[in-house]
Amino acid sequence: MSIQKRLFLLLGALSVPVLGTAAYATPIEDKPSFPTISYWDNWTDPQGTTHLTKCKMSTFHEDSLTPDGDKIMLSSSHDGPATVTLRVQPPHWKGGWSESHQVQWIVPLSGIYFVKAMDGTSVELNPGDILLSEDVAPVAHGSDPKGHLSGNVGDAAVALQVLQFGDATPSHTPCQWQ
Repeated sequence: MSIQKRLFLLLGALSVPVLGTAAYATPIEDKPSFPTISYWDNWTDPQGTTHLTKCKMSTFHEDSLTPDGDKIMLSSSHDGPATVTLRVQPPHWKGGWSESHQVQWIVPLSGIYFVKAMDGTSVELNPGDILLSEDVAPVAHGSDPKGHLSGNVGDAAVALQVLQFGDATPSHTPCQWQ
């Protein structure tokens, strides 16, 4: 077998794990100066019921990170103090019904994470997907649970990056960042 063919096979084999991970990442739609990124919004309506709505963030502006750097597109959906945590949930973890106590953005880094809202909507989030969790102050209706149910899908642990914004106010309407 020629050196070129061996190199081609080696490079192909090395790229398979990368392609497997990248296939699940949230797609970025590249439009001239107006990119959009999809995210799920877990929000509470005025009656206290939580919902999951698929949204697209397009509130970007052009800026640079340094005075002589190339321009990039930036979006600042929340300002103020934030806490960033990395959370690893063991295989088969289930969180039970709970509510968010502050607005938070959640991004799975590995494994598959699920969230179910009070209205029955359920979504599975893969690595690179984005969830805006703002189901703050839900209201139980009768004996129904309140907030959201979350956990792992499958036999793998799930790693999440969680950005919590203590000063942010939940919107009580879906897709505020469109």
